[in-house]
Amino acid sequence: MAGLPDKLVAQVAFKAGGDVFHHLIAKNPNHFNKVCPSKVQACELQQGQFGTTGSVIQWKYVLEGREATAKQVIEVDEEKKQVIFKMIGGDLLELYKNMVITYHVETRGGIDFITWTIDYELINADNPHPVALLNYFIEFTKEIEAHIFG
Repeated sequence: MAGLPDKLVAQVAFKAGGDVFHHLIAKNPNHFNKVCPSKVQACELQQGQFGTTGSVIQWKYVLEGREATAKQVIEVDEEKKQVIFKMIGGDLLELYKNMVITYHVETRGGIDFITWTIDYELINADNPHPVALLNYFIEFTKEIEAHIFG
């Protein structure tokens, strides 16, 4: 990831438990169309197995009111409760040469935090930085928590 020159980071307290969050995203991302239907329309396994490093997944989602797709290779680290999503296809690659999205769970003072990091490189200096995407992940995290607490 050292070759990616730009980075955005956000951290969200997650009262429903970092283990729960990690399990849902790493092992069951195909359920998010039910959990967050306003954000995720589908998550399909293209290659491998959910929760396994090297697997390829395809997302259909809504960002800023527009339908979009993202194809990613995932890297799962159970010890760190982390998943790295390396973008290999989809709408975002029209604006960014490279994009890697990572979340990890961190516990401080008895509180679990979900940290989202977007490493990216703009194709054109006039393209927007993916702040809307970072906001999407913040809202997504909060919607998952709200769904868990019902």
